[in-house]
Amino acid sequence: MDIESGSCANTVKRESWRTVLTLAYQSLGVVYGDLSTSPLYVYRNTFADDIDHSESNEEIYGVLSFVFWTLTLVPLLKYVFIVLRADDDGEGGTFALYSLLCHRAGIGFLPSGQLADEELSAYKKRDGHMHVPSGDAVCGGVTAADRLKRMLEKHQVLQRLLMILALLGASMVIGDGVLTPAISVFSAVSGLELSMSKEHHQYVEVPVTCLILVFLFALQHYGTQRVGFLFAPIVITWLFCISIIGVYNIFYWNPHVYQALSPYYMYNFLKKTQRRGWMSLGGILLCITGSEAMYADLGHFSQLSIKIAFISVVYPSLLLAYMGQAAYLSQHHIMESRYWIGFYVSVPERIRWPLLAIAILAAVVGSQAVITGTFSIIKQCSALGYFPRVKIVHTSSEVHGQIYIPEINWILMILCLAVTIGFRDTKHMGNASGLAVITVMLVTTCLMSLVIVLCWHKSIFLSVCFILFFGMIEALYFSASLIKFLEGAWVPITLSFILMIIMYVWHYGTLKKYEFEVQNKVSLNWLLSLGPHIGIVRVRGIGLIHTDLVSGIPAVFSHFVTNLPAFHQVLVFLCIKSVPVPYVKPEERFLVGRIGPKEFRLYRVIARYGYHDMHKDDLEFEKDLVCGLAEFMQTEHSEHNGFMDETKKCDEKMTVVGKGFRLCEQDGEPEEAPGPSNSREIQSPVMLPKKRVRFVLPKSPQLDRGVREELHELTEAREAGMAFILGHSHMKAKSGSGLIKRLVINFGYEFLRRNCRGPAYGFNIPHASTLEVGMVYHV
Repeated sequence: MDIESGSCANTVKRESWRTVLTLAYQSLGVVYGDLSTSPLYVYRNTFADDIDHSESNEEIYGVLSFVFWTLTLVPLLKYVFIVLRADDDGEGGTFALYSLLCHRAGIGFLPSGQLADEELSAYKKRDGHMHVPSGDAVCGGVTAADRLKRMLEKHQVLQRLLMILALLGASMVIGDGVLTPAISVFSAVSGLELSMSKEHHQYVEVPVTCLILVFLFALQHYGTQRVGFLFAPIVITWLFCISIIGVYNIFYWNPHVYQALSPYYMYNFLKKTQRRGWMSLGGILLCITGSEAMYADLGHFSQLSIKIAFISVVYPSLLLAYMGQAAYLSQHHIMESRYWIGFYVSVPERIRWPLLAIAILAAVVGSQAVITGTFSIIKQCSALGYFPRVKIVHTSSEVHGQIYIPEINWILMILCLAVTIGFRDTKHMGNASGLAVITVMLVTTCLMSLVIVLCWHKSIFLSVCFILFFGMIEALYFSASLIKFLEGAWVPITLSFILMIIMYVWHYGTLKKYEFEVQNKVSLNWLLSLGPHIGIVRVRGIGLIHTDLVSGIPAVFSHFVTNLPAFHQVLVFLCIKSVPVPYVKPEERFLVGRIGPKEFRLYRVIARYGYHDMHKDDLEFEKDLVCGLAEFMQTEHSEHNGFMDETKKCDEKMTVVGKGFRLCEQDGEPEEAPGPSNSREIQSPVMLPKKRVRFVLPKSPQLDRGVREELHELTEAREAGMAFILGHSHMKAKSGSGLIKRLVINFGYEFLRRNCRGPAYGFNIPHASTLEVGMVYHV
């Protein structure tokens, strides 16, 4: 018996390790494509103008020493061993850190937040992952986390600063989605210069690069699922090739190049070159381009798989590649400058053409990962109300993170082509890309220092040590990149500035719109004054009134019934909102409540989605919604004749639904309504020629007559069809508002609202069933 149990345990262990190794293999093609292609342009950008190659090897050894220690301290120490542990329910990235901080500090950035959201299992899972406070984190009974939390809750300036920091990181990630494909593909194509004359290759590199980029962006709508199986082999082949070439160059040209790994050469490099050496750090910085992807793509893999792939394959391969290039350059000082600094010059001539093809494929793979990451961060921003609504296409039914955003894809392509044609060299592209990369890393360091205190409950001393150590390293590289503002670094600054304005304007307008709806919502007394039958014609069907309010009756409802005194026999005020967690379980999706007495047939449904959740199509959503309403009707009765006090006539309490009912739709002749009261199947009495709707109830106590009537009416309305009533609001600043507010609301927000997707498109609402009610909001 013991032998059998031991064998089972070993089998499970082997399967788990097999899964981890499989994920590690797959991560090589998705996570490390950008980082793996950095040897194409690091030395070229570093030695472009700032450092002269003389007969001495001190500069070459100094650069190699900087590359080694930068790779060791930032991707390996910071990301692999520290940052990867700060996951938001398995998800990573700038907004994941921001989401963690907002939850722990109690500074919700979504205006529609509710206490009921705190009961989501995703929130509880977050708390379960938190570390127990260490002894040095407590002082006089008050922890450092408590003090920091109070400070953030008290000062709105700090909350805004935290939000701006997160928006800066997100905008720089989007900017990197423009710059990385340009520099990666251009650097790979630059190998043509060794086989063509100077007069000809400069007229070939840019067109070839542009063709590859157009091809890359044109294929985005297919997704990476169909060609994803090729990604990992391409990156592995590339890493294997540069490793072998690196080992060959080390042993053939300079076996003593390993001495440059000593930090002494960094000191000697800066001492000798001074300002020129400091400016060259902007090129050295490119060796860690793509490191942020390890954390951003955490949700697609696992911490262990990403760590294994980097430590065992990526890190040693990159070190061998950089050491091999340095070994070659240390023995080839007297060469034409345009050849001396290129990557391909250190490649043996026999394999130069095959390696050129592999390099182009690897650059395409790396660019694909960055573009997909850009789509992902925009989806997060849009879900959390920081970016206008866009069309999101899921290209894979199995891998959730594979999405495609048409508008963003073509904008990225145009900007990428503009950067390539405008700069036409890796020097300016590298300066631009380096600034974007290091800015994202600085933002991550700042947010991570807060996570250490608020989420991990460590002492402020450890947090300060973290931000000082890594912040000083990244600030040094940031200053070296920023000094080259006129030489390309202005591109990410300009892009991020425009994106941050768009994000802030959209977020500000969204908040003002919500505040207007809260201040102008209709009181329940007004509804009750209409009488038991509401004094309005009720037509067959279910009416869904889309609103952002989580309580109260929206003003658009009174505007609608004032101009058209008729609505559906079952009316649902539907609020589709995002919560600051990656995913919401299907059984926790809906909060359902009742508005007014039962005979009104008015309900409130709040559908909650995480920022990585996929919205279902309209048919699936309708099924889930009707099932949720049916379950609520039964649950309300079973809980002491409902949670609502009929005398108060209020909707203060919401019920979580999502289990118990199953909706079946069949074609065929309808059946009569069930006779016996103990039947568990309630069928629609409405005679329709094609469709019959049945609620299959769980084993439960005998249904009350009122509940049965309400369910019958729901089935009748469901068979009659659904209609979506949307508020088409126009916002205007109040008279007397300041100039900035008028510009932001009347021009900025309204321009974005008119030119982005509406809520009907964002939530897959069929246009044939949509009715828009126009209103003007004076905010």
